[in-house]
Amino acid sequence: MEKIKLLKVQYLPKDLEQGILYVSEEFGIAGHLCPCGCKNKIITPLDPSEWSFKEINSIPTLYPSIGNWQLPCRSHYWITDGNIEWSYDWSEEEIIAGREAEARKRKAYYDDLETKQTKKSIFRRILDWFIKLLSN
Repeated sequence: MEKIKLLKVQYLPKDLEQGILYVSEEFGIAGHLCPCGCKNKIITPLDPSEWSFKEINSIPTLYPSIGNWQLPCRSHYWITDGNIEWSYDWSEEEIIAGREAEARKRKAYYDDLETKQTKKSIFRRILDWFIKLLSN
């Protein structure tokens, strides 16, 4: 099993080094070179609707898996506890289904966020009305 080290940075460097996961928590992004050796830069947004990042004792985990379907290598793997865990090569049908599932997850996340903001806004309007009523 291959290993990947964590390096926290403010900005991702122009040139990435193989075997290092660069993470900018400030800008919510992670980057690394594809572990297959093709030297392509893999950039993952860190966001509740995209990838999550955690570290324990400077050992990184990204979730969910990374599927580089648009690259010639088509590599698919997880970064878990500092290890690269390889998956099998997905079929075109699996890739389409995976992308559709990601789109549904992203839409549900933003729909829920919008609902919460609308509820806060209604609550705030009622509170403002009540405060105004008391001050008269």
